[in-house]
Amino acid sequence: MNFLLCHMRDTGNLPMPKLWWNRIVLSVFVAFCCIDQCNAMDSNPISPRETIRLYEGDAPGATGSAEHDVPVIAWWPAIDRGLTAAVVICPGGGYGGLADHEGSDYARWLVSHNISAFVLRYRLGSKGYRHPVMLGDVSRAMRMVRHHATKFSIDPKRVGVMGSSAGGHLSVTLLTHGDDGNPSADDPIDRHPSRAQLGILCYPVVSMITANTHSGSRKNLLGDNPSEELLRDLSGELAVNDTTPPMFLWHTWEDTGVKVEGVLELAASLRRHNRPFELHVYEKGPHGIGLGVRPYEPDHPEKLHPWTNECARWLGEHSFGLSALQKK
Repeated sequence: MNFLLCHMRDTGNLPMPKLWWNRIVLSVFVAFCCIDQCNAMDSNPISPRETIRLYEGDAPGATGSAEHDVPVIAWWPAIDRGLTAAVVICPGGGYGGLADHEGSDYARWLVSHNISAFVLRYRLGSKGYRHPVMLGDVSRAMRMVRHHATKFSIDPKRVGVMGSSAGGHLSVTLLTHGDDGNPSADDPIDRHPSRAQLGILCYPVVSMITANTHSGSRKNLLGDNPSEELLRDLSGELAVNDTTPPMFLWHTWEDTGVKVEGVLELAASLRRHNRPFELHVYEKGPHGIGLGVRPYEPDHPEKLHPWTNECARWLGEHSFGLSALQKK
């Protein structure tokens, strides 16, 4: 590029046709550079294309108008321009915060597998919110993604949910409580299903009632004195039913933040209800490991934790991602 620019400066004695030819060559070269740069940005995005409020006005139950009172989704488009699958991502953080590496990094990883990603900023217990506000936020996100399927170039019949730690609990709550929408709702968004086609649960908090729960997440979600009925209703291993969607579950033995027993009980419950799942328990990895490397490096997939390879394969088997495209 620099060579061409320098060469173009020394054109005073060139015949006019040759000068114009050089200008044309330079213009074409610059155009191709711009196209390449845009393609690189699309395949390895560093930021979402758009952040979208879940409600035009105040969200139901909002106690203020600060940023943490406004639930949003950050849209990360897939590489392919055709209809793709989509995943709504619920970052972890004990219902007290939102871990970016369990949101934005997951989105970049999904995009690299040609899956559109939507990172959810849901409302938090640390800001005074309690259940069912969080479930309402993720349910609204699922409905909105489907409502704007044409804009997002996604297949509304292939929308999943993904979450880590407390975000995993929010995801499993959606997976066991999702609905088919209200056809008579005044708001057209609410006419769409909140039900997910599948779920990816990364070292999730599962139970609210056993010794395997995460006390901080439970307090932020339910307060100090939740009823026994509510605790049971929000315990994933008890809420599984005969229509619960397929799940990809993974955890590590080393994780002391959230015990692995919750995932094992969830898997056992899925088995009892004859619901599909895939379970991986790795020896190594602390709580909050995410993709296994920070920040996400799309050009070095070998640095990622092995769960990413297994999950990509599993997603393809369920018609999500690159493997699904290769089958067509």
